[in-house]
Amino acid sequence: MSFKDLKLNRPILRAIAEKGYDNPTLVQEKTIPLALNRKDIIVSAQTGTGKTAAFALPIIQQLYDKQTASKKGKKIKALVVSPTRELALQIAENFEAYATYTELTSTVIFGGASIEPQKEALKQGVDILIATPGRLLDLHKQDDINLDYVETLVLDEADLMLDMGFIDDVKKIERLCPKTKQTLLFSATIPYKVEQLANTILTSPQRIEVAQNSSTSKNVNQLLYYVPKKDKIELCLHLLRTTIKGNIIIFRRTKYGVDKLEKTLLKNNYQVDSIHGDKSQTARQEALKRFKKKEVNILIATDVAARGIDIDNLDAVVNFDLPNIPETYVHRIGRTARAGQSGMAYSLCSADEKSYVIDIQKLINLQLDVIEDHPYPLDPKAKPIVHKSKKTGSKHKKGRKSEASKKKKKRWY
Repeated sequence: MSFKDLKLNRPILRAIAEKGYDNPTLVQEKTIPLALNRKDIIVSAQTGTGKTAAFALPIIQQLYDKQTASKKGKKIKALVVSPTRELALQIAENFEAYATYTELTSTVIFGGASIEPQKEALKQGVDILIATPGRLLDLHKQDDINLDYVETLVLDEADLMLDMGFIDDVKKIERLCPKTKQTLLFSATIPYKVEQLANTILTSPQRIEVAQNSSTSKNVNQLLYYVPKKDKIELCLHLLRTTIKGNIIIFRRTKYGVDKLEKTLLKNNYQVDSIHGDKSQTARQEALKRFKKKEVNILIATDVAARGIDIDNLDAVVNFDLPNIPETYVHRIGRTARAGQSGMAYSLCSADEKSYVIDIQKLINLQLDVIEDHPYPLDPKAKPIVHKSKKTGSKHKKGRKSEASKKKKKRWY
């Protein structure tokens, strides 16, 4: 199937062709016709499957067909709500590219950046608004946003939005839009709370599921290294020196872990940057820009900061800390080996993470290749290290006094 078969108009087809896309992905093929029919839709699909175009193209087409107002009189007709700033910016870039040959305008608003330029952009009048929940509600409260004319509402990465605690905000935003709107909900996974949300805000939705959550690309070579926790940084350095090459994302579970590893790699003269939730928006955008421009070849990230970010030509993903949610592993390694290319995934597993490996293998239905030939092997019988005090028994038992204290005969009594 080609994009022409999806009944998209000329200006959109021209923009898609310029982006170098010939045929729609499966999620686009299934979603676009339903979206053009103004159906409510729930889409379950992984990052990297082409979700953004699946909602952006029908929105642009529908607005293009009836664009009338001059720029000044424009009202927000489509609203896309996204959990993270990076994702919102990325969606905005896509809308801009696809709408190049139309008169449609879009803008993006998010927290962690100055509010005034965003107010200014809204004042100019826009057709399509991409926003993170917090800033959207702030600006609505200040009367800078009117959602009375929204025809299509998109909730992107709904599972992440709920994980980040945005459920009440999302419900509030939905209520601020007209009852007659079309709602499109996209989520990598559909856990119970996403299901619940969908039931309350969608009207007899069509369901689209693209690939099981467990599917990992056949083109990713997945290697596993068992290593004592204390030696992980050493093993990581060893692999970067000898094995892992090219553009790399390293995932860590915590912001502190990201910072610590970044300092070590910088000390060892690696070109490295990082993104996590405590960094300012400017710093995060800067880090991404440097990575995409290949000014640095290693990006260290937490899962939330990296969720949904599109990075082409990624050679390897390193799971420095294994995720305790197996689906997260699938998300992470799905960033490499896109569009038919091959890629590598390296996972470092300490004794306390062994159960995570079992869950991951169950989900992806695949045994990971264990590499035993490395300088920091983990004793196969190793138990997780639990730090206990060397002293045994209560300090209040008889005979606790040291020899020295026994010699001091002075007593308060």
